[in-house]
Amino acid sequence: MITSRARRRVAAVLGLAAALASFVAAPAVSAPSAASHRVTPEPPAADAVRAELDGLKVEPPHSMSGYSRARFPHWIKQYGECDTREVVLSRDGSGVTQDSMCRAVAGSWYSPYDDKTLDSASKVDIDHMVPLANAWRSGADNWATDRRKAFANDLDNAQLYAVSASSNRSKGDQSPDQWSPPNQDFWCVYSRSWGHIKSVYGLSVTQPEKDKLVAMLDTCD
Repeated sequence: MITSRARRRVAAVLGLAAALASFVAAPAVSAPSAASHRVTPEPPAADAVRAELDGLKVEPPHSMSGYSRARFPHWIKQYGECDTREVVLSRDGSGVTQDSMCRAVAGSWYSPYDDKTLDSASKVDIDHMVPLANAWRSGADNWATDRRKAFANDLDNAQLYAVSASSNRSKGDQSPDQWSPPNQDFWCVYSRSWGHIKSVYGLSVTQPEKDKLVAMLDTCD
């Protein structure tokens, strides 16, 4: 004879097993609505960015003393389980689906730096338009951690781009006078984005950096 306590235990075990089976079998789902409705921020027009550049302090780069990527906490959670990287993958990709943990499991991504289309999220890096180390050398060395965190996870300005891993690693932490996208058709957007981010965060520029940005902005005309 099965006691009521035993029946309750059996029911609990069966319920847990059903829940686990449902979780394991759960298919990939569309990107969460909060992420999927975001669009890549458009930087200001070239003339506006030229004016912003004129307002920036021009000076040599600061020391790298004390720098580490850990001083810029990323990637932080943005929507539920979706961290900043996954939000940008969803935002910048085409036909993106995500699993229950918000990881991109399907989709394609266009890399504007080198004019390539990528068929797997594993081939995609999320690039900081103004790299963390460059920001450190141009004023972020004096910021509080919260401001560095906001900079490193900024979804409101044209700071984060989904690009090929190879182009991101080629760029490294170099400024536009040291590296610019091989796809020159993207120079207009690149210079507008870079100049605007420097202005939004009150970062400085070097003279060669400013000169190259002005030349790149000329491609917008």
